Amino acid sequence: MSGANLSLFLLAALVIAAIPGPGMFYVAARTLSGGRQAGIASTFGTGLGGLVHVVAGALGASAIILASAQLFTLLKLIGALYLVWLGIRTFCEANKWVPEPVGVVGTERGFRKGIAVEALNPKTAAFFLAFIPQFLDPAAGYPALQFIALGLISATLNTSADVIVVMVAASARATLMRRPIFIQRLRQGSGLFIAGLGLSLALARRPASGTLAP
Repeated sequence: MSGANLSLFLLAALVIAAIPGPGMFYVAARTLSGGRQAGIASTFGTGLGGLVHVVAGALGASAIILASAQLFTLLKLIGALYLVWLGIRTFCEANKWVPEPVGVVGTERGFRKGIAVEALNPKTAAFFLAFIPQFLDPAAGYPALQFIALGLISATLNTSADVIVVMVAASARATLMRRPIFIQRLRQGSGLFIAGLGLSLALARRPASGTLAP
């Protein structure tokens, strides 16, 4: 991966990790209902659950790349269009989002439930398959390892953002109660960023791919 491509990936992954969404509100709710330890346990649970999609996505994307360069181009185009749709939906539903209440759970149970919630979330799988292939370089070979490396970076950023949310959950709750318009504007801006990223990736010139290394 070129330095420019990696920089773009890191910027996009960092912005996406910072977007308030279901996962972030989930760990915040766990923290508010069960304390900081429960929130941390849920955070690492969702992080581990996300790795399931990273490995599965790596195997799937690798198989597609090795099968056909045209299929890989089609996968990237579909993924880019999915990002556009996701961004538009995030923008349009920014004022409709409210965190769902969750019950009090113990640390161990919170960890296990976090794994299950994320591992069984089809939206996470769809996002990884839409986002990460945009930054793979088929000509460099070893697409599965590329996918896993980028997936680990993305998952680490997401988990780090959730840990920060857990640490400030108590004060964040008061802030959300007083300034809901702030979260609405933040989600609208995030939606525009994701849609713009998807559109730029869909319109980008795609270099031809040669024979791939195993």
